[in-house]
Amino acid sequence: MSEESRELHAIVFGRVQGVGYRYFVLDQAAALGLSGWTRNLPNTTVEVLAQGRLDALNGLLAALHRGPSGGRVERIDSQLRGITEICNGFRITH
Repeated sequence: MSEESRELHAIVFGRVQGVGYRYFVLDQAAALGLSGWTRNLPNTTVEVLAQGRLDALNGLLAALHRGPSGGRVERIDSQLRGITEICNGFRITH
């Protein structure tokens, strides 16, 4: 990670489980060259932690609002911050 790297932490609310949302996030993050992870949470939300350039993180945030065709995003609680953990690649976790 470079000095310019930042971290996006997001919780996505809506119809985001069981619709391929995590795989959508994985594809979008990989296309943008981001590192991090995404996972389902027990309360039916999806959590995303992504690291990389600010412009790429903003691109991912815009994609998170769109979501996959089968999903419906109601709202996203997000925070841009400094790096809190070192991630290599982007993965789906549990």
